[in-house]
Amino acid sequence: MHKTQVFLAPEGDHFRTRLTHTLEVSQIARTIARSTGMNEDLTEAIAMGHDLGHTPFGHNGEDFLDERHEKGFKHNIQGLRVVEVLENHGTLTGMNLTAEVKDGILNHTGCDTPFTPEGRIVRFSDRIAYINHDIDDALRSGVIREKDLPPDCVKVLGSDHRNRINNLVSDLVRNSDGAGNIVMSEEKQFYMNKLRDFMFENVYHSKKVKRDEELNKIKSMIFSLYDYFESDPEKLPKEWRNRIPLYGVQEVVKDHIAGMTDRYAVNLFMEIFVPKSWK
Repeated sequence: MHKTQVFLAPEGDHFRTRLTHTLEVSQIARTIARSTGMNEDLTEAIAMGHDLGHTPFGHNGEDFLDERHEKGFKHNIQGLRVVEVLENHGTLTGMNLTAEVKDGILNHTGCDTPFTPEGRIVRFSDRIAYINHDIDDALRSGVIREKDLPPDCVKVLGSDHRNRINNLVSDLVRNSDGAGNIVMSEEKQFYMNKLRDFMFENVYHSKKVKRDEELNKIKSMIFSLYDYFESDPEKLPKEWRNRIPLYGVQEVVKDHIAGMTDRYAVNLFMEIFVPKSWK
């Protein structure tokens, strides 16, 4: 709930977070699965787990942790690690999920495609969800205006959130029927990707949304926390220290930071690095 989707520490209750994004992906994915006769439960399991590996502060946090951690960092790979290794139940390591669920979590993004149609449904649903709800948030915040959206995308996909999602989902269902795969028409996919490019240029990389000084603060925070725990692993919580013999200090420090929420990371940084006044 307290992990950034796009806007860093947004003011107000109506901006999406990583949790609300996940719920929207799940809703869209289940609709597509039901309409195409696929396994709804498998689809939902993949959708609910697809972003478990995300860092605090969204993709910016991911980029900075990727830069600092020697072996690099990708949220989809970390998501697989969460369900296979980090989530413990008694003496069991991991969540004992099926190969189909784990494949869907790993390949919801990146170069490889999920081997199940349910995984491919979630991959499409993730993009449908974030493009449209991020437009919603960007309009609400005033970063963009309705008239800024590419006119040809509006004409083909729709002029509002509801119609765009309906048109994309309906197109995906129609084209997947009898195709033996989960596919979208070339036209709708072209304009969806064009809208995505517009969002990267005008929102995701916009200095209005993420000013350089804010990004520098996030980088400093993640690097400082990483350096602090790497140099003194005894400061890690006990459950993380116990994993060091198995995975090594750097891997455990990376896992600990990746699992933090935005507010926990900020509060921990303040506690460690900001001098406290004398009482």
